[in-house]
Amino acid sequence: MAARSKARKRALDILFASELRSEDPVDALDKAVADGEGPTNAYTGELVRGVQAHRARIDEVLRQYAQGWSLERMPAVDRNVLRLGVYELLFSDDVPEAVAVSEALALVRDLSTDESPTYVNGVLGAVMRDKSDLV
Repeated sequence: MAARSKARKRALDILFASELRSEDPVDALDKAVADGEGPTNAYTGELVRGVQAHRARIDEVLRQYAQGWSLERMPAVDRNVLRLGVYELLFSDDVPEAVAVSEALALVRDLSTDESPTYVNGVLGAVMRDKSDLV
């Protein structure tokens, strides 16, 4: 697994766990680092901090594009993978769009339901299509 793929997986772990515990993801990241359990790849921190910094806008975009599911009803893994994907699509200039979508699909294939890859692909594909109108 490539270094950035591992970083995305670790960022997902932090986002997911912090949501379940109702704690700030950046606080969870900082605590993991302080406890010596933190990510070794700086990209994990960039993702967690970026998603949290842009969370209001990311969730607004997801509410607009997540047809048939509210954010609250969506599986937590899918919701956080979509947050990572939208962050990379809209706010990370050094990640090609196709890579952001492909990496999100790999995460949900491994960690979520059988239907999740199709759903995540549809949402992120629509966001990618309309990207110029969203930033």
